[in-house]
This record gives sequence, structure tokens and C-alpha cells, in this order.
Amino acid sequence: MNLENKIMNLGSKNKIKIEGGMASMTDLVFLLLIFFIIMSLMSNNQTPIDLPEAAESLPASTNPVEPTVIITQDDLYVVMPGGSLDKPMSYEEIKILASNVVEKSGKMKLKIAGHREASYKAVFKVLALSQANGWDPVLAYDK
Repeated sequence: MNLENKIMNLGSKNKIKIEGGMASMTDLVFLLLIFFIIMSLMSNNQTPIDLPEAAESLPASTNPVEPTVIITQDDLYVVMPGGSLDKPMSYEEIKILASNVVEKSGKMKLKIAGHREASYKAVFKVLALSQANGWDPVLAYDK
């Protein structure tokens, strides 16, 4: 019977402790606390920053307004900025005005926006103008 008890009680003597050691956890927290205290003392919160003066102007290339040619329903043109929607012009009138607006903006882009009933011919005239001057045309459309 003694032999039977020994055979049936396999592994009863090898118990695994499930409890974790708290001493190693407190050591880790203490080391992290010391690390963060030292790092906060070493950081310099008074780093000098070179900011631009208020009198300085932005370069022309950072102008947020893009030169735009708007094509009306009657195939007339308005150049923005500077033009007026009340006074649309012909294609011959906007050639020089568009060149001046693009040069003033410092960008080599021309935004082309048009009324949905404007003719393709009127749009292609502005595309040809931008290609002849080396500008990148950007077509604006509404979904």
C-alpha cells in the first residue's frame, strides 16, 4: 500500500509558487524614479529660439493666393487677384494681366476655373497661354 501511494502521488512534492517577488518590483520603480529625476534636472527649458522680427515680410513664393483665370458662361475671362467678376474681359485683354499676376505671385502656376457652360475652346486658350509661358496649369472643377 505504501508503494501504491507513492505511485499515485506523482508531482505532489514539487509545488510551484505563484507569488511574485515584490522586492524586484520596488527596485525597478526606484531606479526609474531616479532616472526621471536626473533627466528632468539635465534638461534645459530655456533653449534660445531665433524667431523672425515682426517687420520682416514673407517671400513672394509663400503667397497663399494662387493666380486664377475664371471663365464665365459667355466665354469671357476674369483674372484673380486683381480682376472683378463685374467686368469680365476678352482673351486678348487678359494675356498681359495674367502674366503680371503670375510673375507677382512668384509661383509658376495658373489655376483655371470655369463655368460649366463655358466652351472648351475658351478653356484651351488659357491652357495654351500657360503652356506658352511655361506655367503649370491647374484645372479647378466642381463635382
